[in-house]
Amino acid sequence: MIRYPDLPRQGPEPDGDTIKFLPDTPALIEALPRPSGTSPDLNRRGISVRLEAVDALETHFEETHQRLDWARAARDRLLALLGFTGVEFFDDLPNKVRRADQDTTRGYVLSNGVDANGRLIAFVYGGTTETPDGAPVFLTPALADESANRVLLAEGLVYPAYYATLPAELRDHLAGVSRAARPDAGLWPVADGHPGRPARVTADSLDETVIWPKLFRRLVPYFAAGFPDFGQFDTWLRADPVHRDDAIWLIGRQERGNLHDVVRASGDQIELTVWPEDFVIAPDPATGPTTPPPAAIGDVVIVAALPNPAGADAGAEKVTLLNVTPGAIDLDGWHLRDTSGNRTALSGPVEAGTVEVVTVSRLDNAGDSIMLVGPDDVVIDTVTYKKEQVRTGRTIAFGR
Repeated sequence: MIRYPDLPRQGPEPDGDTIKFLPDTPALIEALPRPSGTSPDLNRRGISVRLEAVDALETHFEETHQRLDWARAARDRLLALLGFTGVEFFDDLPNKVRRADQDTTRGYVLSNGVDANGRLIAFVYGGTTETPDGAPVFLTPALADESANRVLLAEGLVYPAYYATLPAELRDHLAGVSRAARPDAGLWPVADGHPGRPARVTADSLDETVIWPKLFRRLVPYFAAGFPDFGQFDTWLRADPVHRDDAIWLIGRQERGNLHDVVRASGDQIELTVWPEDFVIAPDPATGPTTPPPAAIGDVVIVAALPNPAGADAGAEKVTLLNVTPGAIDLDGWHLRDTSGNRTALSGPVEAGTVEVVTVSRLDNAGDSIMLVGPDDVVIDTVTYKKEQVRTGRTIAFGR
């Protein structure tokens, strides 16, 4: 998804390594591991997907950006790979889509977790797949090669960025893809700030940089703090080992380190002393549970809704829930929520294999999404119906 037809100026901001994804089965997202303890930032419009193993030049970051021709080249190529055509952006909001031939298109992702920002980390594919939704997949190098991630790396439009959650076999394979792209493909002829080619950077030239984007994201707040050059950069970096001085694993040396161990900076020059594919970045330390709540996600599903009852709607609109498990589930602390934020609190048990018909506060006859939300605001199930499905007195059944 790249545009909200009802709110185009408030829609997604796709870039070279991030795209909005609307899952067919939201409960599958909720069931993924969370290495940093952050729940997925998932709502009725979907979730942002951060492409695994790659890092694109920033089209927008804290009111600045990197060199825009190459940042936009990665973005435009990603959109094309996923099947979007005719994409145009607002002149005054250059990161939001004004129009496109398709606001949404079919695609699928292969993911093993959610990052510290609540985004899905995934290999991304355009089109459809015969593999059932939610089926476990062993991601081989050959399957990774079919992804948009690998194409962007091979064409030299993105940098590598490998986190500890990426399997070693895929990391080694994609490192070879990235090395093969240098020095001639894509942005590499104009890139600097890497081993043997220091970048000359000042606060005034940040928006023209073609350097490893993660390093750029450290330079923006550093210069914003008022530092005139890199004289204090090492000290500044080390002062925050969580948000600045990331923990890393140096593959060649087989030892732990931090970002400051692979950065050399002085005066107005800065460079990585190790190529990005030669170290692994640790996820942010966990700030909450790293696994989804047990025995909740998908255990109770929404099977039907009556948004337009015969007669007055008030007090007669209903939602039907089904407990698909072999045991009773207590709904204390659960609620139903619609697109507008209207809530209906739930309570009491639902016995195994039985349904519970709930009277809700309001459902929109023009179409709506209904979310079943458990304790700690975990989304258990989501359904959506359209205006044309709403008929007076008729219950909408959601196929399962």
